[in-house]
Amino acid sequence: MQDQKKNQAVAIVGAGLAGSEAAWQLANRGHEVRLFEMRPVRMTAAHKTGECAELVCSNSFKSRSVENAHGLLKAEMALYKSMILETGERFSVPAGQALAIDREAFAESVSAQLKAHPLISFCNEEVADVEKLIGSHSHVIFATGPLTSDILATSLQEILGTQYLSFYDAIAPVVTAESINMNIAFRASRYGKGDADYINCPMQREQYEDFIEAVLNAEKVELHQFEDIRPFEGCLPIEVMVERGEETLRFGPMKPVGLEHPETGQRFHAVVQLRQENALGSLFNLVGFQTKMTWSAQKEVLAMIPGLENAEFVRLGSVHRNTFINSPALLNPQLNLKSLPNIFFAGQITGVEGYMESTAMGIVAARQVAASLEDREENVPSTETMIGALIHYITESDFSSFQPMNANFGLLDPPEKKMSKSERKAWYAERALKKTADYANRMQK
Repeated sequence: MQDQKKNQAVAIVGAGLAGSEAAWQLANRGHEVRLFEMRPVRMTAAHKTGECAELVCSNSFKSRSVENAHGLLKAEMALYKSMILETGERFSVPAGQALAIDREAFAESVSAQLKAHPLISFCNEEVADVEKLIGSHSHVIFATGPLTSDILATSLQEILGTQYLSFYDAIAPVVTAESINMNIAFRASRYGKGDADYINCPMQREQYEDFIEAVLNAEKVELHQFEDIRPFEGCLPIEVMVERGEETLRFGPMKPVGLEHPETGQRFHAVVQLRQENALGSLFNLVGFQTKMTWSAQKEVLAMIPGLENAEFVRLGSVHRNTFINSPALLNPQLNLKSLPNIFFAGQITGVEGYMESTAMGIVAARQVAASLEDREENVPSTETMIGALIHYITESDFSSFQPMNANFGLLDPPEKKMSKSERKAWYAERALKKTADYANRMQK
């Protein structure tokens, strides 16, 4: 890096949810912040305004209930005094148990709060030279989100390596292990080689034909003009494969060859394989099942797979533009680069999915930068909390197959004793909030 005089202000690139939250958290700790945001000088294809924290997709922050993973995440964020969450509550609109937002009033308020803070200065310019920015600031947080500009992405690649920055994701659905019907599904590896690591959902010919028909007729998500994703052959959405011919899936991800039932020796017309998603073995993904079917269509169509008729989906499939780094290969649990410890990442670019998940990463990055500036150590949130579990996922997953993830209970260590589903969710919430309260209070002034 260039040897330049360091600006003592923390540079934060991106004034979305994560960047705005990080700026507020740091400024409230007494640290000067320079917030770089290219809008409105240069707009993205999805944003309509130059306001901070503009919501470009849904206006929902999801459930408020602590017995829901998204609600628990928000309850943890409240203990960290999240400005984004507090502002969202002030500008909420009726939506049952969900926290839905008046998006224009919300973004205007976030912008006004940040601009009024004496320790936050705005730089309305596109960051084009990452090395120069790093060389001129003691700490930098990149929170540029899924629509990171091409110029900035190219510059980031120069310090990260081209193989560690992705520009779209192709996500397969993920289900909880306990919701798989093992009276139908079975464990086996192809040709009996190695351990029986995969869970296999078998289909007879008629079931397969009905499934193909359902995929063909399912409602699909329309691409935004700026996404224009041309799928490459190694990662085709299942509906694209089906359009190429009825047998395509049987010669692709649903290939039945070498997957006889280990007890009966029965062979099948097609097999859907599920691969373990996390170290706990509580989550499994549908191998090769990336899709652009709508979420409601996915729930209906994928329930046709034998063994998944009552499956609990913690993540549904998608194929869309999404700039994110290979965090397990690049980041420490503190969300800083292993190679450049004063450079941090926050928000969706780290590989989390969702508004609140992105904001939570802004909280953590800000706390870690504050600790560095204050010459002290700051622990990472416990993996028994939703925020800590998300950090563990994005920094400890297999980097060779890393894909983004949203908050879900499957990321948490389960209780040792057997509980009903509702009891377990309440137990998760009680444990997580106690851990979060203990941790958050250590840093409060």
